Amino acid sequence: MSLTASMWTGVSGLKGHGSKMGVIGNNIANVSTVGFKGSRMHFEDFMSQYVSVANGVGQVGRGVAVGAVLGDFSQGSLETTNESTDVAITGNGFFTVSPPGDDINYYTRAGNFRFDQNGFLVDPHGYRVQGWQVARDTVDPLVDAVDGDGIGARRVNIQGVPRDIQLDNFQSPPSPTSTINAVVNLDSAARSSVDDLEAAWLADPGNLGNNQYEYPATMKIYDANGGAHTVTVYFDKRPNDDPDVIDNEPNTIWQFIVTIPPEEDQENGTGLLMTGDLLFNPAGEIIDMRANPTLQTEDGNGDPYFISRNGYPTFAVNFLGEPQNIEFTLGTRFVGDIAAYAPGAFAGDIADWERSALSTTAYNNASTTLYQTQNGYTAGFLQNISINREGVLTGRYSNGQVIDLYALTINNFNNVWGLNREGGNLFAETGSSGPPLTGIAGTGNLGTVSSNTLELSNVDLATEFVKMISTQKGFQANSKTITTVDTMLDEVIRMKR
Repeated sequence: MSLTASMWTGVSGLKGHGSKMGVIGNNIANVSTVGFKGSRMHFEDFMSQYVSVANGVGQVGRGVAVGAVLGDFSQGSLETTNESTDVAITGNGFFTVSPPGDDINYYTRAGNFRFDQNGFLVDPHGYRVQGWQVARDTVDPLVDAVDGDGIGARRVNIQGVPRDIQLDNFQSPPSPTSTINAVVNLDSAARSSVDDLEAAWLADPGNLGNNQYEYPATMKIYDANGGAHTVTVYFDKRPNDDPDVIDNEPNTIWQFIVTIPPEEDQENGTGLLMTGDLLFNPAGEIIDMRANPTLQTEDGNGDPYFISRNGYPTFAVNFLGEPQNIEFTLGTRFVGDIAAYAPGAFAGDIADWERSALSTTAYNNASTTLYQTQNGYTAGFLQNISINREGVLTGRYSNGQVIDLYALTINNFNNVWGLNREGGNLFAETGSSGPPLTGIAGTGNLGTVSSNTLELSNVDLATEFVKMISTQKGFQANSKTITTVDTMLDEVIRMKR
């Protein structure tokens, strides 16, 4: 083997260690870069040359070459921030961003996102963060509230395909009230104040005197335009000489009326929406109910009905020139044949009514409201954004509404080391990485999302400095190979003298 070849072996060592120092330097340079993933360089022997030896031929190495530069995708440390749109992934996965107007996706672990002037959620380059729109399932808030099936429960369902996340409407539109619920206790020791609540109201609409009822329950409801209106339910005990009371002994009957201010009633001007009676057993438990709306409710086909598919008596109110149907419950619902329900009459079978866990009672305690709710609301303005562990962006509005808006698109790859670094904390898909495996955070092998958090660089300075020392020593040793071969060549040249 020639001395010149030996010198070039040393040169390959210098070049290899010089390249490795570049990798180390890049890692150190990005020690404070959000979401940065460091790299490692691996060497391999370059090639070998055959030479004659005593028993035939042998091989002599001809230097070193760069075998691979692999990314280090280990988890970086997390830093708390004051911005809800700063997000980090704990575990596997990448956020997805796309340049405006380009049908291409990039992938990043840096979640320092902000909303731009057009309402798009973007990264520092203006690339738009990708996510699914979220469809809110329709739930029965009355059942949730009364039966304890999950008050305020909301299920998150993504719809369509990933798209640019944009808040193009910073308002929550109003929603008219469609269900109201009033759960009260009516004092069983109370006496009847008036023979007929309905007649007392109609005699002087809107002006019941305190001596004409036992207890009122008042709440706000909303029309389709978000306007607020006051609904009052008046309760009073039926007189002991009332034929209904005599026929239903030993049970107790309470009458009620549902009213609004007459001047707000565009239908008949009386403000009387529903009349009815409640039947209580001697233990004070509600066992039957009859209700009669003053304005007929109609379904989508224009057919009249008195009780909703949920089993609640229903009345209509006219605030804006068009009837608005509202379900009404006092903590009980009809579970019999809805088609056979007769308004204004007690059910033939008490078993046709079912009490919920929270229902109106007639115990020997002061009359009081135990619980009341309605599902309407006025228009609201977006106040803040939050992001949960599943990457769901939720808007909180001034009208109390909490609405799921988008779910961040999280991607992972079978071979993350095959991703191409594009600069700017971005990675691109390649044939080696395979196609992205897309899903919602926290599903499958995808990590979860933390809001008000940024993932820091995973570069460890102590480790990099140790690598720097060993790389410098390797470079120095290879330089000695070259200077030693140079000395040997000098000896060869002096032989000529």
